[in-house]
Amino acid sequence: MGELRPLGDDLNDASRALAEALRELFESLHLSVRRYAARRRLDPGTVSRYLNGTRLPPWQVISDLFTDVAEHRGTAVTTEAIELVRSLYGSAVDAASSPKHALEILEQQLADADHVSRRSSVRGDVLGDALLDRTQRIADLETRLNQLEADRIAERKRADELTRAHPDVSGLIQERNALRMEVERLGAALREAQAQRAAAEGRCDLLERQLDAVEQATAAVLPAGPQDMPKILVVDDQPDNLLAMTAVLATLEQELVTVSSGREALKALLDHDDFAVIIMDVQMPEMDGYETCAHIKRRPRTRDVPIIFLTAMGTGSEHSARGYAAGAVDYISKPFDPWALRAKVAVFTSIYLERHSQ
Repeated sequence: MGELRPLGDDLNDASRALAEALRELFESLHLSVRRYAARRRLDPGTVSRYLNGTRLPPWQVISDLFTDVAEHRGTAVTTEAIELVRSLYGSAVDAASSPKHALEILEQQLADADHVSRRSSVRGDVLGDALLDRTQRIADLETRLNQLEADRIAERKRADELTRAHPDVSGLIQERNALRMEVERLGAALREAQAQRAAAEGRCDLLERQLDAVEQATAAVLPAGPQDMPKILVVDDQPDNLLAMTAVLATLEQELVTVSSGREALKALLDHDDFAVIIMDVQMPEMDGYETCAHIKRRPRTRDVPIIFLTAMGTGSEHSARGYAAGAVDYISKPFDPWALRAKVAVFTSIYLERHSQ
């Protein structure tokens, strides 16, 4: 496992070109595969498959390799080299794209969302039981305190005796107040768990519809009868990205409105009111995707238009959480699978047509 394995026998041209570029970078480190895998806490066999082209690595693995090469050389990797490898990576992803690959992506997303839903459901049950227990204890303490107060009023002349007979009155009051605070905390936690479960269930339903769209080998099952197809709004400040999105979505036979900034997107939404979905880049000058999304969701006319964030920033929890908090329905990392993206867009088109046919 210390030496590089030969390139795979059945590689397509795009995968072979990417593997050769990665091998050249790796060999400049003068490390064995096992030692590099240990450094990056990866499985040596997986690293070996990345480098012989039989398995497509995540972009983060390639980004880490650039970092290690720069550290070894003492100079940064050039922008041209990074762009070349990014181009080869995109070609390899496109060459590997298929309905089966899209199904794997969507099924993994569905499994993740179902896991969140089940975990939230269990947590909600536990919090609900705890909340009920604390509420019952408060009611019991209130009854005991009321009985003691009634005794104190009826036996005012025996106040001193009652005080000595019930020295724990102040303790009961403190316990009751502490339980009230705990009930408030548990109630807030329960509401949070219920909201998380509702969001996860909604995402499960959406992913299942997307899986159906891919499995039926068409973009989506649209309502029968003549209808005006809704538009798709694509927002990205890079002209090459807009051209790529146009090519990917052209098979859906819907009008694409492409703009290069958040302000142009807001104007397009004023000029048209029949967008089925918005596909938006996150990193844009002046007004980024999150800020643009916030403006869209504040307008009554556009707040219900679904937004898919498409970004090269990665799908880390901090990025996706911020995207969902801003109001997006999905968060996709570049390079993306064209089959999966077309399925997602087609599902929102189907939902739009269903709503407007009623």
